[in-house]
Amino acid sequence: MDEALLRSLTPSVLTALVRRGADFAAAEDAVQDALIQAIRVWPADPPRDPKGWLVTVAWRKFLDARRADDARRRREDLVDEEPAPGPAPAVDDTLQLYFLCAHPSLTPSSAVALTLRAVGGLTTRQIAQAYLVPEATMAQRISRAKRTVSGIGFSPGLGEKSRARGRFDRPGDVATVLRVLYLVFNEGYSGDVDLAAEAIRLTRQLAAQIDHPEVAGLLALMLLHHARRAARTAPDGSLVPLAEQDRGRWDTASIAEGVEILQAALVRDRLGEFQAQDAIAALHADAPTAEETDWVQIVEWYDELVRLTDSPVVRLNRAVAVGEADGPRAGLAALAALNDELPRHTAVAAYLHERDGDLATAARLYAEAAHKASNLAERDHLTRQAARLNARRRR
Repeated sequence: MDEALLRSLTPSVLTALVRRGADFAAAEDAVQDALIQAIRVWPADPPRDPKGWLVTVAWRKFLDARRADDARRRREDLVDEEPAPGPAPAVDDTLQLYFLCAHPSLTPSSAVALTLRAVGGLTTRQIAQAYLVPEATMAQRISRAKRTVSGIGFSPGLGEKSRARGRFDRPGDVATVLRVLYLVFNEGYSGDVDLAAEAIRLTRQLAAQIDHPEVAGLLALMLLHHARRAARTAPDGSLVPLAEQDRGRWDTASIAEGVEILQAALVRDRLGEFQAQDAIAALHADAPTAEETDWVQIVEWYDELVRLTDSPVVRLNRAVAVGEADGPRAGLAALAALNDELPRHTAVAAYLHERDGDLATAARLYAEAAHKASNLAERDHLTRQAARLNARRRR
């Protein structure tokens, strides 16, 4: 059984049912039933047209469920709309599914879960494991999300010009879809699902369907960050800072692809947040050593990013870059203008004080930052930094 094929067909089959009048929740259930039947039947009798087979079986499952619930008001119309046996239409409505899953009424966590289930084809158990929550909790989250978007159909006649310009007559928008995919990517790896790889796969799928520079920008950003994955942790699982990473372990093919995608997006002169982040990541990737990093140009890109987002987190990262480009005291001056309650503010202050030679202050701040850390790996890293400086002071 080709599991990858089933997962790739899932969103277009689900969309076909919704376009024919099925509400989202019932359509999703019917598609899951059809997938189960495919797993049982296909090994012995593979269909010539897998998508057509799944659409036909899923639609019949949907009709059976409607009859079982005595929901017969539209029975005759639905039966008339049953797709005839034969090749399924070549239209791929996956793009519309992305936007439905990014419905503005959904919370970010619900939008992520629904996207992974409906577009990614993951099971509830896989999604629950990835997010380290009980399967029942994730099932409830997905059910609530499906109820929210049920009854919201797709508008027909979405033209190619509208696709190209990023105009969509449906819930959500490009920015919301990209945020959801970025949330998926940042979860990284847990359970038996590599969410970073899954986010890249889904973003590639989106980029193939919509001509939008920020979609390309997000794909490039994911590739550039993912290229450093193998070097981010030591064999014992501890974090390895960017400056200390073995650059020979970086995935040069992914870096080259990311840079190529970024360059193609930038020449369109429609700069967005993800493209600016790409440029920073590309400058890091381009430096043969940490010492050769072009920090001056990185600060310039952070200035662009601040202009685009006015994000306090971006300003915090900019302070680090300023500290590298113009010296630690310049970095501390930039940091002083920010709210010290920002996540990682204390860790950044510790780093800049260490660069400035104030080891006592740096050690104290590293210990304080470790106490505030949101995950065990970061806490351990910051604790080791504090211990390292305290050991140096005692010599």
